[in-house]
Amino acid sequence: MSRTTAHRRSSLRVVAAAAAVGALVAALTGCSGGGGGTTLDPKAKTTITWWTGQADQAETLLEGLAKDYQRQHPNLTITVSSGAPSTEDLLAKLSAGFAGGNYPDISYAFGSWASQLEASNRTLDITKQVADPDVDWEGLSGAARGTAQPTGRRTIGFPALVDNISLLYNKTLFDEAGVAYPTDQWTWDDFRKAAQQLTDTSTDTYGYAYSVSGSEDTTWQFWPHLWQQGGEILSTDGKKAAFDSAAGVQGLTLLRDMAVTDKSVYLDQTDTKYGQLFAGGRIAMMTSGPWQLNALQIAKTNYGVTVLPGTNGNHETVSGPDLWTLFDHKDANRAHWAYEFTKWLTDPAQDLKWNVAYGNLPLRESETSSAEFTAQVKALPGLEVMAANSANAKHTRPTVAGYNGLSEAIGDQIAAVLQGQGDPASALKTAATKADEALAGTGP
Repeated sequence: MSRTTAHRRSSLRVVAAAAAVGALVAALTGCSGGGGGTTLDPKAKTTITWWTGQADQAETLLEGLAKDYQRQHPNLTITVSSGAPSTEDLLAKLSAGFAGGNYPDISYAFGSWASQLEASNRTLDITKQVADPDVDWEGLSGAARGTAQPTGRRTIGFPALVDNISLLYNKTLFDEAGVAYPTDQWTWDDFRKAAQQLTDTSTDTYGYAYSVSGSEDTTWQFWPHLWQQGGEILSTDGKKAAFDSAAGVQGLTLLRDMAVTDKSVYLDQTDTKYGQLFAGGRIAMMTSGPWQLNALQIAKTNYGVTVLPGTNGNHETVSGPDLWTLFDHKDANRAHWAYEFTKWLTDPAQDLKWNVAYGNLPLRESETSSAEFTAQVKALPGLEVMAANSANAKHTRPTVAGYNGLSEAIGDQIAAVLQGQGDPASALKTAATKADEALAGTGP
């Protein structure tokens, strides 16, 4: 697989096992957060299990870090594995482990699973520990902190990976068309105009691309349009969809007008083609993240990166943080070392050896001044822009149990509208009705 592309794309898709896990965790009755049942003895021989959810180079990096930590703490054994054949499979494996009492101390988890995992009553609550100034919890982005605190009542782990969507542009196509490169002052009107100028039907070249698969890639690309207009995904109590608003209609109308009226948007049915077409010089702009950069370097694409176009100076983006989730086994020693190891792993010194070394964004802004990050920026130009763009990730993407159903509902309607089927207002109203069923647990 390419460096991060396969991981992030897969994490954006709706996980089929979610509904089954949601039903299971609702039935579980274990207590959360104590790590009690034994008396803490930090010198006692202790074994903890870590499911990384990674493969290949990423898995090798993490296994090396576990060995480093064990050398510093010889009484601790960390049993490390990917945990499942793919990251998506971890959720189903965790659910089976909850039922059978065989689950890890630490597991990688997509952020969209956070509420379901908290509802399992198997997670530790580390809210008090992360309040320690040495943790630098506030140094993490708001989106990352919010994902680790899905209901706001507990902190179930540390962020494992952060990202965001930025605007990538193919410099070669801009130069050939005589269009000025995007800037951090662009509005969506500027964006639409440029997309029109860059579209050439005679060569099947498009100004922009958008996923119409109905997947989470379709959905999360829409959220910045909603937020920049002042809209929200959910009602204040989190129980109802709120995206069928004037803000939502305005955001979707822009995309509809570009796709249907201007015909300046390549509509990708698969989620996978538009990146290749951008790299190959057939799409001038795409909104994507750091997982895309390695493939562009391999393809020798002459590209640039900037923030998303803005609305009234607001260039808000969306982030999809993932987690190292900590689980409770009623063993104070295991709870202690699961926390201490994950705290150490996400400290800047180790994050430079994991996320930064792998080509992901660093967890904290403080790491962007490091020699390691500077080297990665040289290898992956634009990474520094994406890191700075984390400041524009002001909302937390919902982690409520019904989010997968909500995502499917609005994703399907966005896809239909961009293909000329239906109007934005009616489509969002239809999506909201289905989303409300999912949020209430009465829909698919």
